[in-house]
Amino acid sequence: MTTGVTVVTGGSRGIGAAVARRLGGLEGRVCISYREDAEAARSVVSDVIAAGGEAVAVQADMSRPDDIERLFTTADKELGTLSGLVNNVGILEQQCRVDELDAARLRRILDTNVVGYFMCARQAVLRMSTMHGGVGGAIVNVSSAASRLGAPGEYVDYAASKGAVDTLTTGLSLEVASEGIRVNAVRPGFIRTQIHASGGDPDRVARVERNLPMRRGGDPDEVAAAVVWLLSAQASYVTGSFIDLAGGK
Repeated sequence: MTTGVTVVTGGSRGIGAAVARRLGGLEGRVCISYREDAEAARSVVSDVIAAGGEAVAVQADMSRPDDIERLFTTADKELGTLSGLVNNVGILEQQCRVDELDAARLRRILDTNVVGYFMCARQAVLRMSTMHGGVGGAIVNVSSAASRLGAPGEYVDYAASKGAVDTLTTGLSLEVASEGIRVNAVRPGFIRTQIHASGGDPDRVARVERNLPMRRGGDPDEVAAAVVWLLSAQASYVTGSFIDLAGGK
């Protein structure tokens, strides 16, 4: 099985890296973005190529529209016609309450997690929509169980940004359904990735997993499996849908 060209934002670690590696195993062509860790990005590219795919990595900050445009033009030039986008990159900051937040922190979260998702979706639609001369494709937004749970006392700002991603998923799926583009989302929760260290709680999953219905945290590859299915022809009649991967929470 061979897949087309997919842009995966935040593809140097965690869920994004797992998605890229799975696509490589399907002989896919993958363009990953990374913000800082060039070595990790090169490792993912090597893994994709070793698995039978093609890959390039682009240093890009998803809060910067110029960087986003450069990411997609690089994918065009290096890999070919775009068929998929995985809006995966996401940031959070130190755990705190809403009454401890400031506007600068909120802008940082929303610029990456919301504005970045919209701008990446825009670039994908311009390439994939039949209205713009494209041949269709699929977008998968990586939201979070936090959009449903609220993350009180920890990351209400992050949760709110993922609520916006849910709305983007629903609205855009209806907007482009007749133009050959499917738009879906996954909502992971309690996944063992490095993002928890950014919030000052690297052992968060181990701390809370005993309270989950399944009594364990999740692995990035479990999320990646759902993402890759949503990108595939096997999900050809699925749009505007959400897959929750949070151990029953």
